Amino acid sequence: MATIMPFRAVRPKPEHAAQVAAPPYDVVSLDTARDVADGNPYCFLRVGRAELELADGVDPYSTAVYKRGAANLQKFLDDNILAREPHPMFGVYRQHWGTHEQTGLVALASIDEYDQGLIKKHELTRPVKEKDRVQVIETHNSQSGPVLLFFRRSSQFGSWLTDVTNTQPDCRFTADDGVEHTVWSLRDDAAIETMIEKFKNVDALYIADGHHRSAAASRVQAARADNSGQPSQEEGFLSVIFPHDELQILPYNRVVRDLNGHTPQQFFDALTANYDVKPTTQPGQALKAGFDVYLEGRWHRAIPKLTPEQRAWMEKNPVKALAVSVLTDRVLTPLLGITDQRSDPRIDFVGGIHPPKTLAAKVDAGEWAVAFWLYPTTVDELMAVADAKDIMPPKSTWFEPKLRDGLFVHMLGDE
Repeated sequence: MATIMPFRAVRPKPEHAAQVAAPPYDVVSLDTARDVADGNPYCFLRVGRAELELADGVDPYSTAVYKRGAANLQKFLDDNILAREPHPMFGVYRQHWGTHEQTGLVALASIDEYDQGLIKKHELTRPVKEKDRVQVIETHNSQSGPVLLFFRRSSQFGSWLTDVTNTQPDCRFTADDGVEHTVWSLRDDAAIETMIEKFKNVDALYIADGHHRSAAASRVQAARADNSGQPSQEEGFLSVIFPHDELQILPYNRVVRDLNGHTPQQFFDALTANYDVKPTTQPGQALKAGFDVYLEGRWHRAIPKLTPEQRAWMEKNPVKALAVSVLTDRVLTPLLGITDQRSDPRIDFVGGIHPPKTLAAKVDAGEWAVAFWLYPTTVDELMAVADAKDIMPPKSTWFEPKLRDGLFVHMLGDE
């Protein structure tokens, strides 16, 4: 059973949607945020990443930054750029990027069900990022960046939201990155109740992207209950919910600063003990559980050598079957000496939105010694890990396209 709730969304007026909508604040650097917001007084990065308006060197976790973001959110409302919906509603949000299209329901998911483990996770959170999101929610008294959730599609969701998406949308625009964003409203009380009832038959919701946001929402709700001395009042957390077969996961690739004392030839010799390694002129198409590796100006494709017993064991251990786990267990730790990918400065991560030439350029520039383009984690693999209540290695998934911030805001206590 999955509980979803309509809410009185704060939204940009349709004519301002393209101006307001912004990339998630935590996937852009400060310099990029300033470039994106330059000349646009209503870019939502001015709410989520308000330090872009302050002096260089300001602590991004300071009270001044959070208060500036809250003031900007209020200004957007005062200037009639954003407006509150008069009644609880659902949104429908479609993204179209090249040949890929995904359509999600904008709703509140249950914090209580998150706390009970009924909304399934697959990664750990970092305390500093979780605390940051708590401060944003508390200071702004709102949730803005939505959590990307998904569910295993069943026959009852075969024609997913077509009754809504066949109507005239509220707004449609194409962002600078080429992703088309389209938004509809679902305000009919009967249709809202039907959707709520359908989700009661959903076995589970899964977090795709937004572990820190959902964890922060839980912490804020618990803290407010503790401060009031009353049982917690279910607020829900802002989410966009997709069927599993509409999501797209790109690889989360790696660059490593040195070869841990190995010469390039020694590294390749060690690699061939566990992999079939051959040159490739088409990097970026790594085979299942394998990777493409760039070293000394050339790409090679590495396919793991697995015995039937190893394959059978991996099938029973969903985390160990991931390409990133195979790379970690066979290369990063034993050959390159990287034991903690969360903290080791010798490794960095590059989302699959960037092409193989980006990885090659990093190595060719001399700052990094070797690059790995991974076979991407699949949605089925993610569900298997989450169902087993297991945790993926750091940076195992890169979902694309990203949900834009600012198209829907949930004001706490505004039901």
